[in-house]
Amino acid sequence: MTSVTLIGARLTDPGTEFVYRGESSACEGCPYRRQCLNLTEGVRYRVIGVRENTQVLDCAVHEEGVRAVEVETAAVRANVPSKGAYAGSKASLQGSCPHTECPSHQYCVPEGADFDQEYRISEVIGDPPHEHCYLDRNLTLVEFEAADE
Repeated sequence: MTSVTLIGARLTDPGTEFVYRGESSACEGCPYRRQCLNLTEGVRYRVIGVRENTQVLDCAVHEEGVRAVEVETAAVRANVPSKGAYAGSKASLQGSCPHTECPSHQYCVPEGADFDQEYRISEVIGDPPHEHCYLDRNLTLVEFEAADE
């Protein structure tokens, strides 16, 4: 399902993904609040199109202004425990990882997914990008289904 919202003008290219972070203190009193603050906090979205014939609107958060776009929820890639990781099953993230230099860190701590939640796996990608897990975890890279709204 698609939604129409306002996002920073720099982010409006189709295919751009972002995690909606909610209201900023700079949003107070903005006349566009209802059009801008209409997504679900913590969910990953993908821009699928820019609304035609729309103008860039002034914004206290985005210095280049905001534009109207169509977005849809996006899938999240993540590393999960290998045991039981198959398409259609549910999985949770293994837990926090302090090794930010690891090539898998973005998948062990993915934006748009929470540690205390289960997600349905839509696809098994395969081996994670790291050669060795510093926490000795046996992980598989998967794609979680896009969130329902």
